[in-house]
Formats: sequence, structure tokens, C-alpha cells
Amino acid sequence: MMLGDHVKASRSSHDHGEPLSPAARFFHAPRFNVYIIAIMGFKTRINPDVVKAGLEQTLVKHPRFSSKMVVDGNKYCKNKKWTQTKVNLEDHIIVPELDPNIEFPDSFVEDYVSNVTRTPLDLSKPLWELHILNIKTSDAEAVGVFRIHHSMGDGASLISLLLACTRKTSDPEALPSVPVKKRAGSTFNSRDGFWWFFLAIWLFLRLIWNTFEDVLLFVATILFLNDTKTPIKGAPGVELNVKKFVHRIVSLDDIKLVKNAMNTTVNDVVVGLTQAGLSRYLNHRYSGEEQKDGRVKESNSNIPKGIRLRTVILVNLRKSAGIQDMADMMAKGSKIRWGNVIGYLFLPFTIALQDDPLDYVRKAKAIIDRKKLSLEPIFTSTCLGLVFRTFGTKVPAAIIRRAFSNITMATSGVIGPQEEISFYGHPIAYLAPTVYGPPISLVVHFQSYVNKMTISLSVDPSVIPDPHELCNDIEESLKLVRDAAINKGLVKLDVV
Repeated sequence: MMLGDHVKASRSSHDHGEPLSPAARFFHAPRFNVYIIAIMGFKTRINPDVVKAGLEQTLVKHPRFSSKMVVDGNKYCKNKKWTQTKVNLEDHIIVPELDPNIEFPDSFVEDYVSNVTRTPLDLSKPLWELHILNIKTSDAEAVGVFRIHHSMGDGASLISLLLACTRKTSDPEALPSVPVKKRAGSTFNSRDGFWWFFLAIWLFLRLIWNTFEDVLLFVATILFLNDTKTPIKGAPGVELNVKKFVHRIVSLDDIKLVKNAMNTTVNDVVVGLTQAGLSRYLNHRYSGEEQKDGRVKESNSNIPKGIRLRTVILVNLRKSAGIQDMADMMAKGSKIRWGNVIGYLFLPFTIALQDDPLDYVRKAKAIIDRKKLSLEPIFTSTCLGLVFRTFGTKVPAAIIRRAFSNITMATSGVIGPQEEISFYGHPIAYLAPTVYGPPISLVVHFQSYVNKMTISLSVDPSVIPDPHELCNDIEESLKLVRDAAINKGLVKLDVV
């Protein structure tokens, strides 16, 4: 298994450097240079001096954010490690002079972020930066853009760390509240022990079979099993192309309405919406026939049958430190677990126009429930760890790069705060994290925040030239699924 590490906010423990974890080395491999982009919209203009003072007391105290990566050894044996260094915030906080009367501010921000990604981060300093854009967009009064190299940590840990730098707007001393997944209660009855025994045996056998099946598909994907060539699948070398980043904010309450109506999870719903949105979008792309209002006719399906389209989901195999743990580490120097400990899960999508919009969610729930009874992420992590220890970084990095190249996209999601939060006194309007760098043309990320859900897309514009249209299709799919749940009587609406 890929090994993580402990980090402590004490400089002495890093005097001689700390080796990069296997996963961190993967993210520095040639043609697999992966970055996290965390876009934050604010309800007020940003005061750069206040943000710098806040970062000095929090984020800079985290060892990863105050360490640079150094490379020792020769061309045959290179040792990469984190070494503590003095952080000059002026090198990490970029505040461009902007014209407040820019005609299309939303497009300007999208182009700005794309241009930022053209240049890799400087290895002579810690691998992060924050761009402060004091420009009013349709969703915010100002925008902050964090760029962090993925070798610094897994996405869930990094988002938790950033949230640990925020406070509730209603209580400037309180950390954000993030929902905790509840464990299902036991309904075991000793009188039913006989049947429980057989159920446990049956579930165990299914676990073994599903894992075996997924392992074979994983190996086949590395060797030869390629997704169907569709208008959204990138060609070889797609990881080298500059990406475009767009987002759309939808109602989290609508998603929860569908979740409760269908007795599913939020993950089931958002995966179903992704399938529905992709199906609508591909139907447009395959048709190419537009109506007078610019929309494409959808009365008939233009999607070829039997499309193989898969998404990869990076699974965090270790419980991430909570926001309170992160805050204590930065304030008191306490020790926490850190690093990338991840496995890979390949999820097949059903691409077709469904007569009943609820079928998108039903099919998503079926495949997710099946994947829950599989050890695929643990297997992929363990095997890649063994290959790393045997052959070094290049071989497992090549394996992952080839597996990613043979599928279509990546999907992820993070649960955000339940209440409005502020970043060093600046109220946040939305959160929109995503990634770029892997050899895929589309990444879809869902981020909840209060009563909103942000859908973030990272796309190769040469493959998906109209990402806003894909956002429209996912948003429209939510409306159709929600209306279908209401019209079928699955939702009890309060009458005022």
C-alpha cells in the first residue's frame, strides 16, 4: 500500500529532509505532473495584506507549505525529499492590477486561470501560490485562486487544511461545521443469526468475485482495454494541453430532495446527474443539428449503442485529519497524519437517453452499490506500492498514466461546510476545486457549501470547446430528475 507520513509543525524534524511518499513521486513523474486548483468566490473585495497576515499565522506553519522539494543523487538514483525553507509570502501571493470595468469578467477569470497553468511552479520554493483577483463576476465580488501541487497531499486533506484557515461568519472564533457520515446502526437479532450467517457468507463471496472481476478489468485497461472513442475522449498527449476551468452553482437542496425521494445518497445523485448530463451533451455532439434557439433536438437519440465510457475516482484509503486537527497542528504544532494514500476505482457510465430521468440515478446507485462490494481501490494501491518498491517511480507512474489514457474522465466530490464561512474575514460565496495534469480531457468535481453545490469542470478545450454547454446539460438534468421525483409522487411538498 502507498505509505503516507506524519507531519509536525516543528522545524527540527525536517532539518535533514523528509522523503516524498510513493504517491507524491507519481505526481512529479514525466507527463503526470498533477496540480490542484481551488477557486474561491468572495462576497467582498479581498484585502491582500489581511490575507498575508492570516496565512503567516496558519498555512505557512504547515510543514508542506514551508518546505521545498529538493533532488539529491545522480541520474541513476535520484532522491526527492521535502526540506524546510524560509517562506517569502511575496513570492506566493500574486495580486495583478485589474481594470474594474472589464467587459466580460467571467471569461477573463477563466482565461486568467488557464494562463496560470501554462507555467509550472518553481521548485526552488514551496509548491503553492494564491492569486487574488479583485474583480466582480456573476457569482462573486472577488476571486481567489489557489494552485497547489498534488504531491503536497491528497485533495481531501488539502481542502480540509484550507477550511481550517476559515471561520464561521456567524462566529469568527468557530471552525466550519462539516457533515460527518453516520454509520448504519446494527439491526442484528440473535434469532436471525442463522440467516445473518448465510448473508455474511454471500456478501463475502460477492466481495471476492467483484474484486477479482475489477482486478481483471484494471489489468486489461493497462494492457489494451480502451474506452470508446467519443467526442469527449482526449487523444494521446492530452495532458500537455492547456486546460479550461468552468463551474456552475446549483441547489444542494434539490439534490437532497432527489436523494430522500429515491432513498439514495448524495453521491448516487451526483453520479446520476453526471451520466445524464454527459448523455445529453454527447447527443448534441453526435447530432450537430441545432434548433433556432441554439439548442439541439433531443426527440431521438443520436448516441451510438454500446459506448464504453469510464471515469476514475481517487479513493482516500486513510481517514483524513479533521478540520480541528488541522487547526491544532498549525496553532500548536501537534502531529497529524499527512500525505497521499490513495487507490483507484474505475466506474463505468451508462451513456444513453433515458425515458425516465430517475433511471439515471437508479443506474448510478446500482453500479456504486456494486463497487462498494469490491476491494479494487485497496488492490490498486497495494500493487502499485509493491511495484514502486521493486522498480522505483517510473514503472508504476507509467502504469497509472496508461490506465488513465485508456479511460475518458475523472470524477470526485468533497463535502463542504454547512454554514457560511470567511477566509480571514472575507465571506466566501462559493468553493470550486478541481485538478489538471492527468492524461484525460475531462474532470468533473462536485463541492457542497451551505445550501449550494458547485459543479467544477476541468476540460481540454480542443476536445470540449463548449464546457458551459456541458454545465447547462448537468444543470438541466437536475431539474428533470427533480421534477420527475415530484411528479411521480415521491416527494412530500409542504403546502403553505
